[in-house]
Amino acid sequence: MTETGSSARPTVFTVWAPRPQRVRLDVDGTLHDMARSDGGWWHAAVETHPDARYGFVLDDDPTVLPDPRSPRQPDGVHARSQLWQPAPGAWADDDWAGRSIEGRVIYELHVGTFTPDGTFDSAIEKLDYLVDLGVDFVELMPVNAFGGTHGWGYDGVLWYAVHEPYGGPDALVRLVDACHRRGLGVLIDAVFNHLGPSGNYLPRFGPYLSSGSNPWGESINIADADADEVRRYIIDCALRWMRDFHADGLRLDAVHALVDTTAIHILEELSAETDALAAELGRPLSLIAESDLNDPRLITPRDQGGLGMTAQWDDDIHHAIHSAVSGERQGYYHDFGTLEALATTLKHGYYHAGTYSSFRHRRHGRPLDTATIPATRLLAYTLTHDQVGNRATGDRPSQNLTSGQLAVKAALALGSPYTAMLFMGEEWGSSSPFQFFSSHPEPELARATAEGRKREFAEHGWDADAIPDPQDPATFLRSKLNWGEVDEGDHGRLRRVYRELIALRHHEIDFADPWLEHLRIDYDEDARWIVMHRGAHAIACNLGADSIDVPVTGEVVLAWADPTVGTESTRLEGHSFAVVKSPSTVTAPVDN
Repeated sequence: MTETGSSARPTVFTVWAPRPQRVRLDVDGTLHDMARSDGGWWHAAVETHPDARYGFVLDDDPTVLPDPRSPRQPDGVHARSQLWQPAPGAWADDDWAGRSIEGRVIYELHVGTFTPDGTFDSAIEKLDYLVDLGVDFVELMPVNAFGGTHGWGYDGVLWYAVHEPYGGPDALVRLVDACHRRGLGVLIDAVFNHLGPSGNYLPRFGPYLSSGSNPWGESINIADADADEVRRYIIDCALRWMRDFHADGLRLDAVHALVDTTAIHILEELSAETDALAAELGRPLSLIAESDLNDPRLITPRDQGGLGMTAQWDDDIHHAIHSAVSGERQGYYHDFGTLEALATTLKHGYYHAGTYSSFRHRRHGRPLDTATIPATRLLAYTLTHDQVGNRATGDRPSQNLTSGQLAVKAALALGSPYTAMLFMGEEWGSSSPFQFFSSHPEPELARATAEGRKREFAEHGWDADAIPDPQDPATFLRSKLNWGEVDEGDHGRLRRVYRELIALRHHEIDFADPWLEHLRIDYDEDARWIVMHRGAHAIACNLGADSIDVPVTGEVVLAWADPTVGTESTRLEGHSFAVVKSPSTVTAPVDN
């Protein structure tokens, strides 16, 4: 919106505000009239300095509101906006060629709890650790501006601005640039299905909200009257993260809540414009959708009638792995837990594919065409922020399972043909919970959030007093990773196994095969073993507590515990795995 420099220079301010009859621009406390043009847009040219604070005054209300497309909110979401552009020379990633996420390993992290300081700059100090681990992408949980100092970020209200307590936009530039210089791609979690409750002034400007609702509040207007500018608002924001902040793609939150009845779904539109931006920038850009629909059309190319997303989160894989290893069968785990369910899910991508879901009390999903859609368009994981943070007490699997069970889960996810994802600290079995936390400054909203959380879980049988208070700063502090335990005992042993599993994905051609039709799975329900065959490699897992003989043999490439290889079988200790390579087949390494 303005050039950098020390002297004042003219800037053209624009805002879409079809609802008010009068809009004035406030720049550093001085009001300027704005002219209205077609379509509800207002504009004014004013001389400013690069760090000017500005906002808009609607009709006769003297309150100065932040810019819906604010590039920076240095004083929080209720205050004036600030002009921003990266400083000259801020970027040093000109030689970054980018890469697609397909088949790669993604590391999801929450900036505020990833390090003790909880900032972008402190995250940079851990990037060499991630490079050593072998991951390919860093996925940042939402970094858009939201109310309060700390929270998960999914209650953002100024989608274009960067959360200031993390370091603001300049620090995000430094983090992305540092990732690229180390060969790490960057994904940003973007939330376009709802707005947060603190600082949402958008309805004052125009019809940003629809008549519908979803579990998080009022839905966004993407198909009702005057939706065109709202759709443009969403797409421009998505493109901004990839163009202005050099992100290599986005994770799109809960796209099933984007109810679009138009002929061209907004995700299809975003996919097309993302591809156009990728062509302009000369590097791949990826869109990963979180969806509860099990609908393969989401990841089907546009020219084949799909929406063209690069990939999607696959909760069925998580549920199948977690319930089979842990034995949990409550809630949405009810249909899972058996090795048959695990094998079906790993082999076909979705477990519910037009089949009855007892959790939903109806049929759910649609079969995936495994002959045309590669497994790399689905993400496999044993942990996400949702799957731990949405538990009543935010407990991780590492707080309930043995290290061997955690290693088995890792082998099943990382040994599979799917694109893989880890959640921060998973790789060493972090002892820190990841609890739901917030810091709403409004007392009534803070109280409602805490009481609502307790009431929700009390209805499902939990002791309300055991539910952490989201507004208590201790809940946030408890959720920070303890980096001091990374190399201790089984923590360090587990991390080394994760690193070696990731290395196998990178360097063995068998693990680069994306086609589920080439995947063979054997299992024994009673003996509690399962084997994934990846070419000459077999990932054999013992989910039981007792030692068993599994019908695979060959060279042990990697293992948890000490397997005993025989002529016809390999003996696995309880809660362990082994990657065994057939002695009769030699495969060439692949370096991707």
